[in-house]
Amino acid sequence: MSSSSVVVERRIAAGQGPVWEALTDLAGMERVLSGVSKVEVVTEGAFGVGTRWRETRRMFGKEATEEMWVTACDAPERYVVEAESHGTHYVSEWVVRADGPSATTVRMTFSAVASGGVASFFAKIMGSVGARAVRKAIAKDLDDIASAVEGRGASGG
Repeated sequence: MSSSSVVVERRIAAGQGPVWEALTDLAGMERVLSGVSKVEVVTEGAFGVGTRWRETRRMFGKEATEEMWVTACDAPERYVVEAESHGTHYVSEWVVRADGPSATTVRMTFSAVASGGVASFFAKIMGSVGARAVRKAIAKDLDDIASAVEGRGASGG
């Protein structure tokens, strides 16, 4: 088994409520995240454990669609999303920490565990290049979230 993880943290000048809403608004994700071209919500109801969706984004010059599902959710402070693709299990943990009424720190930890074979070999070769690409994509997502919520005014929530 080969495993790697990337952690990206960003402070956003907006209250925890609006940041949480932007992070969990699957219907609005295509408009907010420039790296996401399509989102298809598979389950009904509010965002929480069991919520599933298919997300299409461009990585390494190609569009890929992955089905993701929420495995933990402690609104408005933390949620975990998992996905399975090409012999690799992905886990993304989002921690949303209030830093007063009008600032929030978001930390995203992305982990990939390859189950062996070709996927494990590929993960070893692409390790540092892949980690840099993932880090850059996460940072861009957090910049996009900040741009979406920082202009909304000082309302906490």
